[in-house]
Amino acid sequence: MDSLLKHLVRGNALFFIIVLGMGGTFQNGFHVTVISSPSPFVKSFINHSWTERYGPPDPHTVTFIWSAVVAFYGLGGLLGSVGVRMITGKLGRKKAMIWNNVVSLIAATIMLASKFANSFEMILISRLLFGFTSGLGGNVHAIYLGESSPKKIRGMVTLTSATFVSIGKLSGQFAGLQEVFGREEWWNILLCAPTVFSIIQLLVLPFFPEAPRYLLIEKNNAEQCRTALQCLWGPGNYEKEMEEMVAEQKAIGGERSKSLLELLRDKRVRWQLVTMLVVHGCIQFCGISAISAFSYNIFQEAGIPEEKIRYVTLGVGASEVLTSITCGLLIESVGRRVLLWRGFAAMSVLMASITVTLCLQDYAFWIPYCTVTLLFLFVIFYGGGPAGVLPSLTHEIFIQSCRPAAFVFTGTLRWLGFTVLGFVFPFLIAQLQSFTFLLFSCTCMLGALYVFFVLPETKGKTLLEISEEFSRIKVCRSHKKEPACLQTKL
Repeated sequence: MDSLLKHLVRGNALFFIIVLGMGGTFQNGFHVTVISSPSPFVKSFINHSWTERYGPPDPHTVTFIWSAVVAFYGLGGLLGSVGVRMITGKLGRKKAMIWNNVVSLIAATIMLASKFANSFEMILISRLLFGFTSGLGGNVHAIYLGESSPKKIRGMVTLTSATFVSIGKLSGQFAGLQEVFGREEWWNILLCAPTVFSIIQLLVLPFFPEAPRYLLIEKNNAEQCRTALQCLWGPGNYEKEMEEMVAEQKAIGGERSKSLLELLRDKRVRWQLVTMLVVHGCIQFCGISAISAFSYNIFQEAGIPEEKIRYVTLGVGASEVLTSITCGLLIESVGRRVLLWRGFAAMSVLMASITVTLCLQDYAFWIPYCTVTLLFLFVIFYGGGPAGVLPSLTHEIFIQSCRPAAFVFTGTLRWLGFTVLGFVFPFLIAQLQSFTFLLFSCTCMLGALYVFFVLPETKGKTLLEISEEFSRIKVCRSHKKEPACLQTKL
């Protein structure tokens, strides 16, 4: 713990992490949770705007426009994720974040003006732009952190991107309270509130250096790389860190950044892509969205007064933040692989248990309280396991030339999963009801088994060593003359 703090306070790294998080994944977390609170007010505004122009709308019209308001954020996120490689390639990591904040300011201006212009179309445009900044900023945030951190604490530093997602979610829930901004006259202010942090980043980030790894490997500027490392992590020569970067540069051999199509065709990163597909898919369909949707009903069944439920929901968000911070302190000692498979396994057991308690909740007064407890435990294992480890894993298993395209791949998976789940989830609930959680339990168990049997540990290894670990994974004979080679625990 002391060594971690010393690393962070020797230079400007701690301040850098905080500033980067404000305009990075914090924005995504905030926008995901804040939209639920003002939904009645936004629907009322859409109804009023349509009525003034075209007369009273059909009930389905307002519902359709509101659905579009929600969906446009996901569409924008997908577009932002797809543009990561091109934008970071042309602008670099720092300038990409700075211009991302400019787009966020434009989106906030449109959202604020929509109420005065009586235009629901402006809300749609603003949500699309906010989604774009969340998709682009979240990915660049993770890349920037990973390329700026030394090997010893790389996992802890990159994990802070997940911590800021949790903080953003909690902040969105808090800002939506009636005592804060959750009033009808303030809904447009509430929906663009996180732009304040984008402004802070826009003003402060120019004083920080570009990512050291990007400067040396892609720009071939060793002097600027050393200066950047010294600015972030304090005085020193950083010979070992730079030697690792030079070795990776030689391994790449001047190869340009790959496109997504080139990455998908590259057999050398086949297992990395499979790993991202499995882990991201399991996280998307692990049931955290179901927990968010069902939490109100679960707390209500447990006898918690309705006016207190939103504060209990804040407690769920706070537990995710604290668990993410704890995960950051443990990730370098415990390892990524252990946190991942144990987290998935615990989540699988908890989801199965929630299925049982929901089916039996009418048989005894104390069973709903068990459901509430299981819900809190699920969020804790989610934040301290898969959600916390994912940013570090995504950065570490791809070398420099593959990383931007890899983030395009993972970002596309994330936002497509978000969109698909939004459409499919209501039908699942209608058909399976509480047994939906059993389906989520199976998904979590699949993730646990894959990580346990296939995924190599990445803790304390260089990116080239990790790449070599993946290249040694074989599940069948590649040639008759070769001896059987089974590198997974399976």
